[in-house]
Amino acid sequence: MSSAISQFFILSTRGDVIVRRDFLGNVPRASAEIFFRHCKFWKGGPGGLGEGEAPPVFAIDGVTYLHMKEGGVSLVATARDNVSASLVLEFLRRISVIIKDYCGVLSEDAVRKNFALIYELLDEVVDYGVPQSTSTEALKTFVLNEPVVVNPGSRPLFSLNKGPTGVFKSVLDTSRTDGNKKDEIFVDVVERMTATFNASGHVASSQVDGAIQVKSYLTGNPPIKIRLNDELIIGRRDNPEIKREAGNSVFLDDASFHECANLDAFDTERIITLVPPDGEFALMNYRTTHGFTPPFRVYMTVEPDPISIDKASITLKIWCEVQPNKAASALEVEIPTPKYVQRVHCDLDDRLPKPGGGTPMTQSWDYSEKGHLLKWKFKKIGGGQDFTLRARLTLDRPYVPSLRSEIGPINLRFTIPMHTPSRLALKYLHILKKEKDYNPCRWVRYVTTSNSYTFRT
Repeated sequence: MSSAISQFFILSTRGDVIVRRDFLGNVPRASAEIFFRHCKFWKGGPGGLGEGEAPPVFAIDGVTYLHMKEGGVSLVATARDNVSASLVLEFLRRISVIIKDYCGVLSEDAVRKNFALIYELLDEVVDYGVPQSTSTEALKTFVLNEPVVVNPGSRPLFSLNKGPTGVFKSVLDTSRTDGNKKDEIFVDVVERMTATFNASGHVASSQVDGAIQVKSYLTGNPPIKIRLNDELIIGRRDNPEIKREAGNSVFLDDASFHECANLDAFDTERIITLVPPDGEFALMNYRTTHGFTPPFRVYMTVEPDPISIDKASITLKIWCEVQPNKAASALEVEIPTPKYVQRVHCDLDDRLPKPGGGTPMTQSWDYSEKGHLLKWKFKKIGGGQDFTLRARLTLDRPYVPSLRSEIGPINLRFTIPMHTPSRLALKYLHILKKEKDYNPCRWVRYVTTSNSYTFRT
């Protein structure tokens, strides 16, 4: 019997993945969505805790799901091997105790405000999926991040918090562009989008986690000044007197700043001054759930084949809804299929893009018979464009209408350069060095990537 778990994740009551760690890579990425769907629509059976209540341990398609609920969140572990259920459930309980010891309370708010700390804790308590020491006292020696303590008895008003900030892994390169010759500074606005759509295509939940990341190669390390949107409003949820306004206002639910940030002029002018420390760092981390336009829409139909009873047809249409002068790259659309789908053949929409859209889009598709996963890939897809994939499925049993509910959920992965859903932007970047001929290169870049972008079917 093995003691190694494959994945660990924390889910909100809406099914949003707040924290995720994949230790072994042998369980599908869609496991969190599969778990949430089965728990939400649990049909009962042995081990259930009541009407519609999933048991703490259950298996689906060879993956064992073990979970516990506390503080309005679900702590979940998955495993391929035959693990000790009591050991894993005790491990989940110990994780909840550790989070409460560090953060004061286990809640969705506490997990979101301390996600960098929780990732560091997981790195210490789990080694290649095997639980290690879960003693809070022992962890103090190794964990460097400071917690943002959440008081369970009150709802704190927003303030400009300074403290540890987390650097996001980004596709942007921050290495020097010309060896060691040029003075230059990189300021990147990196956003990760999490969105879940219901079967009708409407947004069920959405969130953007962002960071302003800085890496400086300036000689003498001079101070810099950054100004953000004048229309920026932070903490709308926690400040009842702030009303939603029309126009170009940018709303953030919360934000934290690096300890080097001077925020004296931030309230009045949205200006941050700082002396950049060594290496790459996050000047600001922020989160928003304000209603932003999703960059992609997907619509799927499933119909029986008119000729053969053991075939079915899928029509999948995708719209790119970013600005026409922007484009997404490395888009992948993943469509899981049931195990009784034997083969898949696809026809792609090979239309050229609209005039002015550049070179033809390069599309491809691939179906894994072992993993029962259909992938539709784009090297690039421009704003305002739409494409259609038609797939013919060969089944090992006659078609039934319930096939549609067994396909999916559909997951998208993408990168969109020069695009931020939150609309947070830098108005200027000044380098405060009093030399007449000093003119270093300033690189201000924006990028959005998918964290979890899921369409339920």
